[in-house]
Amino acid sequence: MSRCLPLTPDSGDVLLSARDVTMRFGGITAVSDLSLSLPRGCIAGIIGPNGAGKTTLFNVLSGFYTPQEGEVVFDGKSIKNLPPSEICALGMARTFQNIRLSQQMTVLENITVGCHVRRQCPWWLAPLGIPAFYREEAAIVEKSRQLAERVQLSAYLNDQAGSLPYGAQRRLEIARALATEPRLLLLDEPAAGMNPQESLELMHFIGHIRDEFDLTILLIEHDMKVVMGVCQYIWVMEYGALIAEGLPADVRSNPVVIRAYLGEDASCEHV
Repeated sequence: MSRCLPLTPDSGDVLLSARDVTMRFGGITAVSDLSLSLPRGCIAGIIGPNGAGKTTLFNVLSGFYTPQEGEVVFDGKSIKNLPPSEICALGMARTFQNIRLSQQMTVLENITVGCHVRRQCPWWLAPLGIPAFYREEAAIVEKSRQLAERVQLSAYLNDQAGSLPYGAQRRLEIARALATEPRLLLLDEPAAGMNPQESLELMHFIGHIRDEFDLTILLIEHDMKVVMGVCQYIWVMEYGALIAEGLPADVRSNPVVIRAYLGEDASCEHV
């Protein structure tokens, strides 16, 4: 299993770090003076009650929000003021809490959209009949077919995304992100809406794609079985701040985490 330990932001093994990040919306501080360092090759998780600031943090890390204070560094480069498209081109991809597929497009077409991030020939060459454009387009379609096979979606290749079972739609959204050839994949509640069997399959799937695609993965998740089953390191947020971090076993038994989730009299069996 890949190394996944708490590291300083200056460690050479860090792929992504947030340094003293604060994000405010008017008088509300959604993320407060938060720092974390994500080692390369790790599967790590961010957990916390609803409204803790987890998705806001993801939006900061991926460039959808620009924090008022602090820095976000990806592979040694500050990305604080870069738009999401440029951050994606650098090798960071993400999914969303609510599935954002093109529902009327096929599975193959959805994956192809992700592949276009790495396109070399500009789209405006298409009406000019330039052979290089069509050769690249054919290569993109073939790459999309192969990717669908690698994530067990070949059976749905020509089906509309909206007609897929829920678990398959989640895999398709992840496949589209993988098509951008990321080094870091951010997953925002990938198990949301899944039944227990689908969640179990998702756990295996996340581990598989980390190894298959040589990824670093950071996820937000409320399903503690998924978090504890797949994550090597966990950060815990409450009211925009980190209140705990550590290995899954340490987080599970941390009284601060238990109180944040279940109140003063809660038992750690529920975390």
